[in-house]
Amino acid sequence: MTEGVKEIFGPRENGKDNGSGGGSGVAPPAPAALAAKVRTLAPSMTRSMQRVAEAVAGDPAGCAALTVTGLAELTGTSEATVVRTARLLGYPGYRDLRLALAGLAAQQQSGRAPTITTDISVDDPIADVVAKLAHDERQTLADTAAGLDTAQLGAAVSALAGARRTDVYGIGASGLVAQDLTQKLLRIGLIAHAHSDPHLAVTNAVQLRAGDVAIAITHSGATEDVIEPLRVAFERGATTVAVTGRPGSSVTRYADHVLTTSTSRESELRPAAMSSRTSQLLVVDCLFVGVAQRTYEAAAPALAASYEALAHRHRSSPR
Repeated sequence: MTEGVKEIFGPRENGKDNGSGGGSGVAPPAPAALAAKVRTLAPSMTRSMQRVAEAVAGDPAGCAALTVTGLAELTGTSEATVVRTARLLGYPGYRDLRLALAGLAAQQQSGRAPTITTDISVDDPIADVVAKLAHDERQTLADTAAGLDTAQLGAAVSALAGARRTDVYGIGASGLVAQDLTQKLLRIGLIAHAHSDPHLAVTNAVQLRAGDVAIAITHSGATEDVIEPLRVAFERGATTVAVTGRPGSSVTRYADHVLTTSTSRESELRPAAMSSRTSQLLVVDCLFVGVAQRTYEAAAPALAASYEALAHRHRSSPR
């Protein structure tokens, strides 16, 4: 049984990051991550910054050939706006963004350009719905993986692996993801609780202290019922983690570590909650596997025991 468990699993990071995780010493995103960053961050940008971001994502080769002044003129913005956009996307300056654009253009010219996502129409055949949803799910997962800060992820894993107790907050679809994470942690012998009731979340957060972990899952980063318990946990000294699609949102003010998710473009028949759940589940799985690796000596027997305890429910019994 242990060998089967081992197949599931294949230095602690310190310091706080109450922003997007893009402080000094953080490497800029690779060219492949640029389009993902634009899709993730564009909704929270000013309109002028959105024009710059859309231009570089839409025509990386053309924009790579432009000076900062040229790109400002092309987008009807200012040089300062171009530089601010580059920094928001994770690059120290415009020169670094141009290098990434050149790299992205080279990838696209080699035949690796992304497919354009098509919205689902009310009269689409079911086969088209399946194909479009599958495409969007793949793109969402790829974007999330490309934009995920592995240093922040590693720090969160270290905190979870050594935590006395973990509380996870989420409302609605994010609440389902919170339950998924706690169920996984419980199966490897860790103490974890999911809270979707805002009153219970706060009353439990009050009991947290240094050595505990609190995780807030919110795509918008503005859900007050999730932000409030995270703030309480933060003030009590617990290590706090935000899983959000908006790295500059309110929830990150109380987060030691920020894990950014991505979503596909929202449409009438595909609300943001659907694609955000997909990316959140990927982050949750990364956290779980990382913790299971760090605690393998205890996690493997615990997981094996849970399999054994439930095995009789999956066997067909003679009647």
